[in-house]
Amino acid sequence: MRTAALINIFRSRTRSLLTMAGIAVGVLSVVLVSTVGTVGTSQVSATLVTMGVDTLLVQSAEKSVAVTLTDEDVSTVRRVDGVNDVMPLMASVTEAKMIGRRLDSYVWGVDRSADRLISLEAKHGRLINNSDSAGNLKVCVIDEQFALKSYGRSNVVGKTLSMFLGGRYHEFEIIGVAKSGLSSLQGMLSNIMPGFMYIPISTMQQLTGRTTYDKLAVKLDDMNTDIPVVEAVKTALDRTHGTTDAFIVNNLLSQKSQLEDILSIVTTALSLVAGISLAVSGISVMTTMLMSVTERTREIGIKKSIGATSRDICREFLSESVLLTMLGSAAGIAAGLLISAAGCLIIGVPFSVNLVIIGAAALASGAVGAVFGAYPAYKAASLNPVEALRM
Repeated sequence: MRTAALINIFRSRTRSLLTMAGIAVGVLSVVLVSTVGTVGTSQVSATLVTMGVDTLLVQSAEKSVAVTLTDEDVSTVRRVDGVNDVMPLMASVTEAKMIGRRLDSYVWGVDRSADRLISLEAKHGRLINNSDSAGNLKVCVIDEQFALKSYGRSNVVGKTLSMFLGGRYHEFEIIGVAKSGLSSLQGMLSNIMPGFMYIPISTMQQLTGRTTYDKLAVKLDDMNTDIPVVEAVKTALDRTHGTTDAFIVNNLLSQKSQLEDILSIVTTALSLVAGISLAVSGISVMTTMLMSVTERTREIGIKKSIGATSRDICREFLSESVLLTMLGSAAGIAAGLLISAAGCLIIGVPFSVNLVIIGAAALASGAVGAVFGAYPAYKAASLNPVEALRM
């Protein structure tokens, strides 16, 4: 039956190929949308993790502006059961000058724990260490995109820059160029996102005249047991300050999961919208099969006269319709995966696919063939053999 259906399809090659092309385009659009969504979700997830999203972020509540975070709070949080590491953070949006160029920058005051909590990786030079913090040294680590904007190359270790902090510019030596989790986002949004720089938190305190911190990044032994640890951190800090609900502890990992769920829903919705074109393609399938019934009326009469039943004729045309759509679906899937893989290779991101959506698209195309081929198959099976032979 399948062999006969395949032979019948290629009787009218041009018409069949055009029909399969319509199905292929519909499936291709579904594959592309789902793959872009899957790759995008994976990249966002990986980037957020390397930015330190698998941590707790502690800060004072808006209603408690008088409450500040100090070294005592760092020690308090570090003693809480389930806490693996704590790093104080200071941040400031400022301006930096390199070789005569003024660049917007986001400056982080960090300590030696930065590579463990925000996954900084030194591509050239080194990261901030204890000696830098102890000596309040004016040294900095800049991200790769910042270096490329300034010098057109990534290795700028030993160069200097001027950074505006505490009301005036200060000269900093570049001791390292970091490939941070933000690099991929900065590469795509280089005209929007500022450059990132990291300096010893003690130096930032000295230059800004502050002794407090903006936030505390907290790494847990097990992020799956965050709820009791979050409450323990809040309780410990409130006890230290003699306050109630004066601190906010955000689990950024749970927010990452919510973002992934939203992206997944959006990807599925867009894939369904793209799949509407499959239904439109079904009309061309029906048209092709109806023309086939008209052209093969005499053939149907001969088959019935030598013993073929109406069920046999119906099955033959229905299988031909389904096979037509499945061949188009296979071509669309292959083209979609090839284009997606090439795109990922060009922009340098890992290739990944959503097999569930692709499988659903293949099944949907088969269903389209069955639904839109049902009427032509019924019409062929209903032909009177005597009248058909007169055609």
